[in-house]
Amino acid sequence: MHPFHLAIPVNNLEICRAFYKDVLGCDEGRSAAHWVDFNFFGHQLVIHEKSAPETRENTSTNFVDGKDIPVPHFGVVLSWEEWIKLSENLKARNIAFIVEPYIRFKGQVGEQATMFFLDPENNALEFKAFKDQNQLFAK
Repeated sequence: MHPFHLAIPVNNLEICRAFYKDVLGCDEGRSAAHWVDFNFFGHQLVIHEKSAPETRENTSTNFVDGKDIPVPHFGVVLSWEEWIKLSENLKARNIAFIVEPYIRFKGQVGEQATMFFLDPENNALEFKAFKDQNQLFAK
């Protein structure tokens, strides 16, 4: 699989840098005065500081498996063990979850572990895992 590249705007580069590095454990790559690259679980995530503050709220949701899911959102599919470790780390850090870690579609095609939370700029993130990776695109 080829890594994706995603660039997102942020108002406060240093707060977001600390979140992605210290909370999510992403290694920092190249950077300049107004942007930082991260190894986002094998993918390239870049945070770009905007010159003018902008208020952004995730107000759109889509109802999935009995939960209001924020749209848009981004994240990665982790191994089951990585997902458990990350969810435990986030709980220990008292991260405010939009959707607490749980098993979605239990006993159905596409059963997965998932969780949603916001970064310091209100970007919604989803991390998920499948015990059976063949279920990732199953119908």
